Amino acid sequence: MRLHLLAVGRARPGPELELYRQYAARLSPPLALKEVEEKRPLTSPERKAREAELLLAALPAGAVVVALDERGAVPGSVAFARRLEQWRDAGTGDLAFLIGGADGHGDAVRERAQLLLSLGAMTWPHMLVRALVAEQLWRAQAILAGHPYHRV
Repeated sequence: MRLHLLAVGRARPGPELELYRQYAARLSPPLALKEVEEKRPLTSPERKAREAELLLAALPAGAVVVALDERGAVPGSVAFARRLEQWRDAGTGDLAFLIGGADGHGDAVRERAQLLLSLGAMTWPHMLVRALVAEQLWRAQAILAGHPYHRV
């Protein structure tokens, strides 16, 4: 199963990007990052809709979509790993995690997503969310492989 991370905004060099790269490189196959950006001055609803268009256009055909959303489910790491296992065992070819812009996801992304996923009630910087997603994917792979990285 190929893993993709689609994100609004461009990562700048710094510790968040390095942390993301460390975890993304551990994944097998590696996590593919695709960044999209809308630079025109738009109202919040217009920007959310445009970012949703850009994210959905960047999706691999037939991908299962997980949208990072503050109103999403908050599974534990083991439950998250089991969900990934179900998709893998069902023959999912591409699994894409979508990170929206500062105003969140547009309706089109939320409607397309098979899962809305939250990293908790706290607000996280978007660049750090990339690293958190990559780490949880690595942790899920470790759990499914019986690797001692994750201890319960």
